[in-house]
This record gives sequence, C-alpha cells and structure tokens, in this order.
Amino acid sequence: MSNDPYCEIPAPRLVDWTASAGEPVAECTQCRAPTEYPVTVPGAPLCPRCEWLEAQRTACSG
Repeated sequence: MSNDPYCEIPAPRLVDWTASAGEPVAECTQCRAPTEYPVTVPGAPLCPRCEWLEAQRTACSG
C-alpha cells in the first residue's frame, strides 16, 4: 500500500443546517410552515411534521 496522497479519501463534512437565533427560517415546501432550517439551506426543506410523514411514506413503500 502506498502513502500516495492522490488516493486519500477525504472525510465527509458534517454540516449543521439548524438556523441560529434571529436568522430567517425557510418555509416547508409542502405545507408552508416554518422549518428549523435557514433560508440558505439547499434543496427542499420540510417542517418536522412533513419530514415525519415523508419518512413514514418511504419506510412503508414496497
């Protein structure tokens, strides 16, 4: 095994997307309720209720 840095795999970056106090929060893309994520979060943020419902749907499918 070589010590060549070309083959190194970087560790995954853990990102905390929770909004800070006073920071504007994103709307849920399904029900428009406020989420716990800042408006700058990439993707389609969901509120805790819609996240739970989505997890139920995907866990029971198929």
